[in-house]
Amino acid sequence: MPDLWMPGATRLDVGDHAPTDGGPAKAVAHITWDRNATASSPADLVSYETLQNYFGRNASGMAAAPHILWDPFTGRATQFVPANSRSKSLADTAGGTRTNRAGAVVLQVEALFFPYCRVDGKVYARLADTPCKGWPELLAWIRSWGVPDRWPMGRPVDFTSRRDEAVWETQAGWYAHAHVPENDHQDPGSWPGFATEEAPDLDATQANQLAAIYKAQVPYSGWQYKGTGTTDAWALLNSATSSATAAVKSVAALSTKIDALKAPSLTAEQLAAIATQVAASPTLADRIAELVADKLAARLTD
Repeated sequence: MPDLWMPGATRLDVGDHAPTDGGPAKAVAHITWDRNATASSPADLVSYETLQNYFGRNASGMAAAPHILWDPFTGRATQFVPANSRSKSLADTAGGTRTNRAGAVVLQVEALFFPYCRVDGKVYARLADTPCKGWPELLAWIRSWGVPDRWPMGRPVDFTSRRDEAVWETQAGWYAHAHVPENDHQDPGSWPGFATEEAPDLDATQANQLAAIYKAQVPYSGWQYKGTGTTDAWALLNSATSSATAAVKSVAALSTKIDALKAPSLTAEQLAAIATQVAASPTLADRIAELVADKLAARLTD
């Protein structure tokens, strides 16, 4: 069985454990967003210890504590409930999907971050721009609980909300808080990539371009390994594979034709006799040349 408590993380158990409902394993990405800063008015990042105490010792914070508080600037992490328990970081409306329980696990991660936070004099507009220290270790632990490296509603590249209860209830993977039914938050805005599955993270311009492309893909909803649209990655891969296969077959067919043009093996005596006859008859030499040329043309156009 995987570790109930993330190796290397500080354990600050807030109690109130309760089982999940089973189903597709999920992880949910949040940011703490405890200050509202802007590009023209950045703000210092709230300390890790402040958020750790809020979730771990303050009554209001304990009532909404995630599984993991993660500091992407130092790699520190604190865990508040075990992996097999639900946490309470998501709004859960009575009578709807049980957001905090809708999976074999629903592992919730709060990254210590808000847009345009300032750390050691440098301002960070997006979480993905931070050093993301500790992310490989956090990802490995979440993978160990069966959460696949995929975003069923698309990897977050901005603060746009996209919610689909049917997807949430039936598909495993990572979800932004902005993707969860019954919730109105728009975070996290960005998230680090899966090191073994994705290219390096997008810059701000690329993120905006991808968001525009996303909105144009109707009815396709989300960048996935397999999708239903005509321009998703799976369709492009199939098209490229078909083209490559056809090219290989064409090359093989040409190679067969060239091999067929090779002269049969003749002995030295046979070659000498042919050469003598050709040398003695210029007309024969011309006729042989014509026949050879016609034969080559016919075979190459078969």
